[in-house]
Amino acid sequence: MPASVLLPPSRWRTLPRRFYRRHPTEVAPELLNKLLVRDDGRAGRIVEVEAYAGDQDPAAHSFRGMTARTASMFGECGHLYVYFTYGMHWGSNAVCGEVGQGWGVLLRALEPVQGLDLIREARPAVRRDRELASGPGRLSQAMGIDKMLDGADLVKNDRGIRIVSDGMPPPEDPVAGPRIGIRHAVEFPWRWHVRGHAHVSGPVSARG
Repeated sequence: MPASVLLPPSRWRTLPRRFYRRHPTEVAPELLNKLLVRDDGRAGRIVEVEAYAGDQDPAAHSFRGMTARTASMFGECGHLYVYFTYGMHWGSNAVCGEVGQGWGVLLRALEPVQGLDLIREARPAVRRDRELASGPGRLSQAMGIDKMLDGADLVKNDRGIRIVSDGMPPPEDPVAGPRIGIRHAVEFPWRWHVRGHAHVSGPVSARG
């Protein structure tokens, strides 16, 4: 797939709080083709996401209630929940729903569209651009996301990170299927991605 057409920053509009104040299965597919933006010039188009729904979802970190690790997931929607996994990677989630529900959308993959020199610098071992942000850990590394951004307000550009629309609509036919790398609720079809996109993570069979 060719690189996305990127409209100028003057056309970008930060997603409002109300966008996130819904069930994550509603929010997740509508996040596709939005832009995750850092204030240092890095930007990536969101091409793959997964929904996690608190006590409705045995695969969610928040399933058994709030802990020190998951506190941000139970806070106000439109904030970032960042967690450490496998002893080496950070995962990035947009918090959804109402306070106390523990809902969120995992950002699984981006297509870098701006600030590529900085993104490549953050991922120096990567040889192919399609691998710069294809997967939650790669995405967080490419965009400079770590524990310091846990709880950042995506609506207010808190700590230099936000999600915006540049006018590109979500895909009309996103691929929906099971989430990757979980052991519970594997039957939930709560992963969405842009059909055929080269920057989607996972095996070819999972890319659609």
